[in-house]
Amino acid sequence: MSCGHNGVMLIEQIRTDLNTATKARDSDRQRTLRSIIAAVQEAQVSGDQAKQLDDDGVLAVLKAQVKRRIDAAEAFDAGNAGDRAAAERAEQAIIEEYLPAALDDDELTAIVDDVMTSNGFSAQADMGKAMKAVNAEVAGRADGRRVAELVKSRLA
Repeated sequence: MSCGHNGVMLIEQIRTDLNTATKARDSDRQRTLRSIIAAVQEAQVSGDQAKQLDDDGVLAVLKAQVKRRIDAAEAFDAGNAGDRAAAERAEQAIIEEYLPAALDDDELTAIVDDVMTSNGFSAQADMGKAMKAVNAEVAGRADGRRVAELVKSRLA
């Protein structure tokens, strides 16, 4: 099992941070951390039998929660509800504190170019194999849409 901050399991770190936010009366952080914990608990009991999530499982839940916040913020922007979009983005920022640092454009481009060259991907038909290989290297440190656009731009 991988460990989060300072050797502590990620979900335990989130629970500790919730206690800190509660003592500090930081209601936005409290609400966001509670929703993360609820989403993790829901993931643990989904499926045929209950399971304990390791850090990788918790990270998958966090990524899904970030995506939900991004989609909700975009929908609120489209519906002229800027205040609600801002609240979603604030929650997104809190959740992202627990995710590995995102790759910048140069790092992502270098990874994509390296994977494409070393595997000989060049045709549009290679898209699926190329995405699988690039995503294995990126390991969740870049948005899937960014990765797909970059891979697609490299294929003839």
